[in-house]
Amino acid sequence: MKITAEALRQRIGQFFFPAVFINDTEENIQETERLIKEYNIGGLTFFHSRASAATNYESKKKVVFNDDSYEKIKALIVRYQKAASTPLLISIDAEWGLAMRIEKTPQYPYAITLGALPENKSHLVYEAGKQIGLDLKAAGIQYNLSPLADINNNPNNPVIGYRSFGENKEKVADFSIEYLKGMSEVGVLGCLKHFPGHGNTNVDSHLGLPVLKETLEELLENELYPFIKGIENNVDSIMIGHLAVPSLNDGKDTSATLSKAVIQDLLRDKLGYDGLVISDALNMHSVSKLYETKGQLEWEAFNAGNDVLCFAENVPEGIEAIYKNASPDRIFESYNRIMKAKEKAGILSGKTAASGELDFEKTSKINLEIAQNAITKIIDNSSTELAFEAQKNNKLAKLSLYKNTENTFFKTLNTKLDSPEFAFESLDVSDISSIQKELENFETILISLFVPKAKPLNNFEIDNEVLNLLSELLQTKKCIVFVFGNPYALPLIPNLKKASGLIEVYQDFEEFQKTAGIQFLEKNTFNGVLPVNIDIQ
Repeated sequence: MKITAEALRQRIGQFFFPAVFINDTEENIQETERLIKEYNIGGLTFFHSRASAATNYESKKKVVFNDDSYEKIKALIVRYQKAASTPLLISIDAEWGLAMRIEKTPQYPYAITLGALPENKSHLVYEAGKQIGLDLKAAGIQYNLSPLADINNNPNNPVIGYRSFGENKEKVADFSIEYLKGMSEVGVLGCLKHFPGHGNTNVDSHLGLPVLKETLEELLENELYPFIKGIENNVDSIMIGHLAVPSLNDGKDTSATLSKAVIQDLLRDKLGYDGLVISDALNMHSVSKLYETKGQLEWEAFNAGNDVLCFAENVPEGIEAIYKNASPDRIFESYNRIMKAKEKAGILSGKTAASGELDFEKTSKINLEIAQNAITKIIDNSSTELAFEAQKNNKLAKLSLYKNTENTFFKTLNTKLDSPEFAFESLDVSDISSIQKELENFETILISLFVPKAKPLNNFEIDNEVLNLLSELLQTKKCIVFVFGNPYALPLIPNLKKASGLIEVYQDFEEFQKTAGIQFLEKNTFNGVLPVNIDIQ
């Protein structure tokens, strides 16, 4: 069949998924509409705002929050679909729900929290995936760029950490598949990322290029295991990470996104994957600065084997470069994969409208059930009895770090375990030395640490003064410590081994605070298991 140059370019346009921003200017929105109309692009990837997008966060631009972001994205999607002659596949990173990108939308626990669930509760991961899928549909989104199939085998990883299900390859594989099945059940496409595995890196690929030292044998044994299981379960798409694996590339540090050896030889030929392959964001610094000629990066990524070029910044030039260099067969191959995905998502028959409503009540129910099964007891020297005994003798105090004493956890405890309460909120409003003085008269301190940030940068934003206070208290008092946050923060706390009780709660959601309080008061069993190895000092 002879195809005209124009028709071929229109097909190539389908490979491009530029980034769009919910809180964008009218001028930017019109520019996106022009790209859709003129170049027949295949889809869009939504971000909150230009200040928060993948590589912009190091510019420290202020992210402005908008209460109406959710309404905005819905209206924008309608507008963009209207401009499209081929229905657009709308994608977003919603690893822990729309809340990853959009304020005032349902938020689910991070993957590391789900990883704390016992294996026999994997249906809760399915439920979370399904509900996240329904939330996406309510906004008019058909494609979730998650979950991570990365194995968390490097505690110094600056970018994966809390976004992975943990360091056990079987669990990562099982839970990834449950999450995908949940989304698939409601007609939302999923994506395993970041092939061939971003877990064992200590460089943030938004900013630089991580290099994996493993051999193919080692990768097959560990990193690739969840991806292989995903392929066996017909995963909709796989995202290629910006990481170099010299052992697969004749010793060269070529990013996997631009490597035929990784995509064609390993993923397609060796592992037998014929689904959709999507690049990680092409604006990330590990690849975006490689080529001076506009469009060359897009061509190199396509030539390496990617079907979808995510966050492509040079659409017209990229289309031309692919048109000039690629064979029609190769173009049709990718085009057909994209059409198949669009068909599965139901949009080719014109069903692009948003359906359903956000159901916060259902989210809360799922979060509560996850909390009841994920909270993990790490040290327990009869700490509930200890607390009640101290309360009886007026020797119990409660200390909340980074939240005031009005938190749900304390309120729950106070139904049976009323005692004097103290709080450190921030260095601006709280005086550590006066807190220290106040606590001198108490023997047992029940501490809730609300870890300020999920990312490890700057010690998760825990102030040194707070770490010193904790160290002092752990050495001089009987301390029962509840940590609401990333378990990787635990090794930062000096003398934590001396705690009389240590409970890892993972999230600070209301449901988690309440459950932690109830389980402690009622001496319920904590069912959670640490998803990663933690070395407590």
